[in-house]
Amino acid sequence: MAFETLMYENDNGIGVVTLNRPEARNAMSPQMRLEFAELLRGLRSDDSVKVVVITGAGKAFCSGGDLRSMSETRRTANQSRKRIHDIHVWLPELVNLEKPVIAAVDGPAYGGGFSLALSADFVLASSRARFCSVFQRIGLVPDMGLLYLLPRLLGLARAKEIIFSARIIGAEEAKALGLVHGVYPPEALKEAALAFAGRFLHTSTLSLGLSKNILNQSLHLDQRTVAEMESYAQGLCMDSDHHNLAIETFLKGEELPFRWEKFEGDNTKANEKNKGSA
Repeated sequence: MAFETLMYENDNGIGVVTLNRPEARNAMSPQMRLEFAELLRGLRSDDSVKVVVITGAGKAFCSGGDLRSMSETRRTANQSRKRIHDIHVWLPELVNLEKPVIAAVDGPAYGGGFSLALSADFVLASSRARFCSVFQRIGLVPDMGLLYLLPRLLGLARAKEIIFSARIIGAEEAKALGLVHGVYPPEALKEAALAFAGRFLHTSTLSLGLSKNILNQSLHLDQRTVAEMESYAQGLCMDSDHHNLAIETFLKGEELPFRWEKFEGDNTKANEKNKGSA
């Protein structure tokens, strides 16, 4: 897959997506939104990709919407509504992608960039990462799913405080709030993200993807509906090659290929530089 505003590579099963507009702090242009939609279609169907890492080129993750391009053309209210509506055609594809998604945030993740980071399952941040729901400063409501994602992650009261104040949240506070999984030196962030992603290379994409799918819907479903979804999902998983091989391995007394704990002590340079951060 070749793009103008994104860089993409399949690094031995890890799909690495880099927002590539460093001159604009990776602001999300109309072209970038179109390319994200195309990219996600490819990621969904590419069985060789087990896990996805999203990062930004230069010293920014994503500064949000491209205000310069937005100001060049005066839109009607309906055109502006359609612009945001079009985002919600592909954004749920990212939020619900049935593969683990890791955001590696270095520098600002403002506005839509904040939303993009929170669309991932895990956020790893550099020590200079900054998060901000900047919309209130320019008289707009949060978009790109922030009104949906933030209260589910932090609760309604804390989400209101962050959105109404439009204040900047540093990496350590974001970790304390539970928005960030680990904080690393800027020069170690990408290596840490790839090492973290590597933990998922030996897991079952089917079981993890179905678990993610159901979890993402669980907060607005009743228990009986979730139980039905669980039952069907478990039936699929019990019939999978991955499960059957795991049972054979277990019965032989051999170590299962996927166990999270065995990755905690891996001797990556990132972990050596920042022990205990994740």
